[in-house]
Amino acid sequence: MSDENKFNFSEEENSQVTNEMNKEAAVEEKKAAVKKDAQGLFASIKTFLSELLDFRDDTDRDATITAIKADIPFKGATAWILVCSIFVASIGLNANSTAVVIGAMLISPLMGPILGVGLSIAINDIDTLRKSLINLAIMIVLSLLTAFLFFWLFPLSADTSELLGRTRPDIRDVLIAFFGGLALIIARTKKELSLRLFLVLLLQQP
Repeated sequence: MSDENKFNFSEEENSQVTNEMNKEAAVEEKKAAVKKDAQGLFASIKTFLSELLDFRDDTDRDATITAIKADIPFKGATAWILVCSIFVASIGLNANSTAVVIGAMLISPLMGPILGVGLSIAINDIDTLRKSLINLAIMIVLSLLTAFLFFWLFPLSADTSELLGRTRPDIRDVLIAFFGGLALIIARTKKELSLRLFLVLLLQQP
């Protein structure tokens, strides 16, 4: 092979190598551009979700603590409201009426001490915890006595589905309690309580 042919062959090899390097560089540039676009997209989605789900600006910590502590005491009108709600719930269970049971939930004041227990544990307030537990125990005893009195006067002729449905809890009941409690917490921390959130508070009674 002549020197000229060798020289031409070397030039062709160099040209191929250069083309391959250019292609690889173009591929790397495209990969970097795609990666940059993906990072920008993820950052935009993260920012959007953060702004969508952030409710810190709409909360009032001090007012929430004050409101929860105000619902803990159990005396006077609160005691009578509890007795009435237990009678209504007992009638609903006896009559196998879901609507009546829900009505009892709407007027029951049991959630006050329960929220007080949760709050006192969260902020490490021993006095509030003791007060909440005492009031909760009194409310439970009064509820049991009221229910006993009703069913002693009006005994069940047969086990109703409303009653049996509350004796066999499963994981769905746990999920209802968890997400219902979460909704209740968010609702109680709002600066302004709307009618919808007020109903959420009422319907989360035990």
